[in-house]
Amino acid sequence: MQRTLVMMSRKKILFAFLAVSCVSFLLHQGGHLTWNGKSFHVGCSLFGHRSHHLSKTKHANIVFLKTHKTASTTVQNILFRFAERHNLTVALPIQACDHQFCYPRAFSSHFVHPHTLPAQVVTSHMRFNRSELQKFMPNDTLYITILREPTAMFESLFSYYNQYCLSFKRVPNGSLETFLSDTHRYYRSDEKYSMYAHNTLLFDLGGNKDHNPLDGPYISAFIKEMEEVFSLVMIAEYFDESLILLRHLLSWDLEDMLYVKLNMRTPESKFNLSSDLPSKIHKWNALDVKIYDYFNATFWKKLHTFGLDCVQKEVELLREAQDKLVRGCFGGRLPQLRSAAQIKNKELRPWQPSSKVDIVGYDLPSNISRSAASDLCLKLIMPEVQYTHLLLKSQSIRYRKKYPLRTPLVNSARGVRHHIPRSSSRGSAVPPRSILQQPKITSH
Repeated sequence: MQRTLVMMSRKKILFAFLAVSCVSFLLHQGGHLTWNGKSFHVGCSLFGHRSHHLSKTKHANIVFLKTHKTASTTVQNILFRFAERHNLTVALPIQACDHQFCYPRAFSSHFVHPHTLPAQVVTSHMRFNRSELQKFMPNDTLYITILREPTAMFESLFSYYNQYCLSFKRVPNGSLETFLSDTHRYYRSDEKYSMYAHNTLLFDLGGNKDHNPLDGPYISAFIKEMEEVFSLVMIAEYFDESLILLRHLLSWDLEDMLYVKLNMRTPESKFNLSSDLPSKIHKWNALDVKIYDYFNATFWKKLHTFGLDCVQKEVELLREAQDKLVRGCFGGRLPQLRSAAQIKNKELRPWQPSSKVDIVGYDLPSNISRSAASDLCLKLIMPEVQYTHLLLKSQSIRYRKKYPLRTPLVNSARGVRHHIPRSSSRGSAVPPRSILQQPKITSH
């Protein structure tokens, strides 16, 4: 028995070694990552049954609700790269909406650029409205999103949008403590960008950020609808574990989940929270707290059902492969975070929300060769705005070649009249609006 266990342990170590070595080899050969997913199969069970994701086709019809300040940009980058590798069409905003679907307006199918239809992937910022998404997404679309602990999320929102959100901007000395000491003095619910100052998670999900937090039936019904719509609610604090659940849900390989962290602030751009601030943030964002607490508990139930040991094994493999990939992209070293001014390649400079916040990014070594591998490295660290514009350009070229005679009649945020290719698998009738602005659907 002991001898058998030793042999099994050696096999696992060998599989891990072969997997991470393969990444480095392919990068130096200038090829795409194409290792066999069987190297990473550890026989875990997902949602109560044995996972056989390796024998399935990878799921491609996905809506990722990109919530604010939750590590969602990193998830978006994973989805963008997957879509490019598999020649999938990503629904992207019209130019009038820039890189978001005219947020904070409730999402409308009119906000989707006609050259990015019919779509298989949606992953840009929006205020969720599933009935509108149903108009052009297939019926087998999987809906996923990500949440972050409300204290950390609100601190990040206050820092990031301090010069945009008027509720934050009017606070003397830009003090988070001052805002929380008298929120009703500074907060105006109907002002521009007020959604960043109060229950932002709820707002992004389509709910009423200013609803009475003591109305238990409202938030209970909202959470119930979320459960019925979203096949997976990821948790930012357990990002790698979330990716393991996601990859099994989508029947993807481990290579599809590799990433580097994007859209990060410098330590100097973060607020130090005194001991009493978390409770004040929770009180002010009570509805967000209820949503997060519920889905954090649900998330851990899924991890236990999956098997914590299995999750940990896959997380370790993910991190080993990631380390190998990143070192291959940066000349055998880990990447150095740089300010936008220090990044020579304009394609890699992250957007800066204001002079008071520094968002850092990465720059590739100047001597990296032009190859498929270097393109992978470039996309791995490309900021959201540039990647969105790049995808729109490439998909527009593809669309014009396929439909040379089709041109949109109107292209504005107010309304777009365009042809939407539709098949029998697409949704048709729009059901009545509900708390989540969407109908109930069966769980996946």
